[in-house]
Amino acid sequence: MNMKMKIVVILVSLSTLVNTAKAQDMSEQCRVNMSLMNELERNGQFAEAFAPWKAVFEECPEAGLAIYQRGERILHWKLNQAIERGDMEARDEYFELLMRMYNKRIEHFGTHRTFPAPRILGLKGRDYIRFMQGDGLSKQTYKWLKQSIEGMGDATDLEVLQQFVILSNRMFQENPEHAPAFIDDYLKATDILARQANNPENPHAEIASQVRQRLDEMFIHSGAADCETLDTIYAEAVNENLDDLDFLNQVMAFYRRVGCVEQEVFFIAAAAAHRIQPTVESAVGGALVSIQRGNHARAIEYYEEATRLSEDNIERSNLQLDVAMIHFNRLNNYSRARAHALRALEFNPANGRAHFLIGVLYARTRDISDDPVINKTVFWAAVDRFVRARQDATIADEANNMIRLYSPHFPTREEIFFHPALNAIGEGGTFTVGGWINERTTVRAAAQ
Repeated sequence: MNMKMKIVVILVSLSTLVNTAKAQDMSEQCRVNMSLMNELERNGQFAEAFAPWKAVFEECPEAGLAIYQRGERILHWKLNQAIERGDMEARDEYFELLMRMYNKRIEHFGTHRTFPAPRILGLKGRDYIRFMQGDGLSKQTYKWLKQSIEGMGDATDLEVLQQFVILSNRMFQENPEHAPAFIDDYLKATDILARQANNPENPHAEIASQVRQRLDEMFIHSGAADCETLDTIYAEAVNENLDDLDFLNQVMAFYRRVGCVEQEVFFIAAAAAHRIQPTVESAVGGALVSIQRGNHARAIEYYEEATRLSEDNIERSNLQLDVAMIHFNRLNNYSRARAHALRALEFNPANGRAHFLIGVLYARTRDISDDPVINKTVFWAAVDRFVRARQDATIADEANNMIRLYSPHFPTREEIFFHPALNAIGEGGTFTVGGWINERTTVRAAAQ
């Protein structure tokens, strides 16, 4: 080996020794700062924890996930303190550091099982909205939230879903051309929320349901739910996708959700979907189309088919109640309406609307007898049903109104006393209301 080569080898060796020693020193210093950061942050001493945290973050960002978990809480505290003081310069400084921290977290821990890169992007978007309100909710924030939802799917954080739809709505209000994207964003987020709310293993299911209800309310008042607007957006797409069952079902579900089931686009989608593969959604669509076209017999057939296709007893109950309403409102057939309302109760005994409908049927029945006092007994049976209906919170107020409306129409105490059949039974006794009703009830007098 010549002298020149020996010098190169010696220099390389010295450089390696120096770098190794520096790495060892840095590693030791990182360990000290990590320990300080952990202890101080754990005790809520965020001001004191900031310096050792920042040293660890800057010098050894790959040292552990705790750098980012604790760093998020420390920087949130620093940001809130700056905002409370009105120090926007400090706020901007800490916010820039927070964003940089998220970027580093993606770089070093973006493949983490429970906190992968898409979830971290959701945190970035959430914090941009939380701390930079009034400074412009940029398209980049919208992109981060969207990427988070696309990457996390049904595991997306609730706040990310909520803020994504709120932000998309703001973009729509500022630019009506964003309407198709806003509708798609709303559907995507609320579909995920629905699955989260219906997951019995999800500890946050109730909150997911509440978030979805808030977003539904916001969407209804957004201006994007106008039926003509929806037709403008979906008419061409439906005609171009008459063989895409998933798309057709999505369109039908959306039109139903916003109450646009009388639109021609809905009719076309429903017919096409049912031809491909009959489903509950397509059968209900066919029923609604048939009702609008005055073909009530065909509508009933569609609802019966939907009932057979459904595997959800609550859904089956509501479908049978839809059939009952056709017999009541469209065909004026009270006995058939009651038969289907009773079937609805077989599927779901807690369906107060079925009891409510039966009560209305009874209350509207006249002349079951030539005896005017006996005719008043229908109100006993009607109120019995309203009392049962009010156990369902969704219709309790309407049921109580009906009880107040029809209770005064009971036979009076004098009418009961002077009526041979009713007097023989006496108040509190059991009486069978005649005619098509044929239901047992309790004799009682109207309140004086």
